[in-house]
Amino acid sequence: MRIVLDTNVIVAAFAARGLCAEVFEVCVSGHTLVASEHILAEVSSSLLKKVKLPKQIVRDVIGYLRSAAEVVEPDPINNSVCGDKDDLPVIGTATKGNAAFIVTGDVDLLSLKEYMGIGIITPRQLWDRLR
Repeated sequence: MRIVLDTNVIVAAFAARGLCAEVFEVCVSGHTLVASEHILAEVSSSLLKKVKLPKQIVRDVIGYLRSAAEVVEPDPINNSVCGDKDDLPVIGTATKGNAAFIVTGDVDLLSLKEYMGIGIITPRQLWDRLR
C-alpha cells in the first residue's frame, strides 16, 4: 500500500515512542512511504524548532526519510479543496504518488475524509486497518 504520512505524524514518530512511531515503522517496513520536499522541509523545521533536535540529527532523519520514501513533486491542487493552503502540497503529494491514504492528525485535512479516492485518516485508523 502507498501511504503519505503528514508532517505531524512523522514528527511525532521521531519525537516520542508511541502510536505514530509504530505506524511509521509499519509503513516503512511493509508499505511504500510517499513524501515530497515540502513534507521533508516541514519535518526538518519542526524537528529543529519544536522538538529542538540537534541539526546533525535532523539532517540524519531527513536523509533516512529520503532513502526510505519515494519522494515525488506534488501535483498542483486547487485552493478551494482545503481551507489550509499548507495542506495542498500534502494532498498533491498523495495524488502524484498514487497513495491509498494520507495519515494525519490535522483536523482540516481529516475533515475532507477523502480526496479523489485517497482516504484521509488518523494514525489510529490506519493502525486498526493494518491489524
